[in-house]
Amino acid sequence: MSTQSALLKVMSDAARKAARGLNRDFGELAELQVAKKAPADFVSAADLKAEQAIFEALEKARPGYGFLGEERGMIEGTDKTHTWIVDPLDGTTNFLHAIPHFAINIALQREGAIVAAVTYNPVTNELFWAEKGKGAFVNDKRLRVAARTRMEEAVLATGIPFMGHGQHATFLKELHQISQRVAGVRRFGAAALDMAWVAAGRYDGYWERDLHAWDLAAGILLVTEAGGRVTNANGDEDVLGTGSVVAGNLEIQPQLLERLRQAAK
Repeated sequence: MSTQSALLKVMSDAARKAARGLNRDFGELAELQVAKKAPADFVSAADLKAEQAIFEALEKARPGYGFLGEERGMIEGTDKTHTWIVDPLDGTTNFLHAIPHFAINIALQREGAIVAAVTYNPVTNELFWAEKGKGAFVNDKRLRVAARTRMEEAVLATGIPFMGHGQHATFLKELHQISQRVAGVRRFGAAALDMAWVAAGRYDGYWERDLHAWDLAAGILLVTEAGGRVTNANGDEDVLGTGSVVAGNLEIQPQLLERLRQAAK
């Protein structure tokens, strides 16, 4: 059993507060007002309400912190050393299609480093959380990345570029290079949960490109605190700046990186 710090409790409470509205709207999809943001990329009233709930809760608990959110963008705080990085609804397309696989993502960045993370799936009531140097957990259970070492035994997650987004040709080359060497590739449509599931050992690895900081920030800490490794597709540490991610345990992650390098040739 593990007890959350005051900081993690603030973040978890904010996620659960936002989740109440999401759960209500998820049960009444026909009532949602959906505005088209871009081809195959929708933003709903539920998304906006969830971010507002999170913003208010975090601002009340830690006034002055900066806030980077998917909907409202960057809000500079008086405290220049701390920034919340928030995705109020990762997996919006799943949500709008009544697929119960989406999450609320909250991370705290301190002087450039992610120091605390929460990823919450309101449907399953799974709260993934981590604090730098203190391990990663789901609810009260300690997380560890999977122990598999061979690609042929691995199940990997990825994201498939959709209309108007991403590098389709690059993805197809990568999928061809990887899929014939692994036990399976999954695409569930929520990057935050893909990362959390790597931390939980459900997936052996995960790769994707063209993501945003709010998709990845919490997951980076979850995976590393669970004993895994996270880099960008070039093998560098700058994941948030590049938007590409390769995650896995210490054996699978470098093998996955090598397959991606082969695909780029």
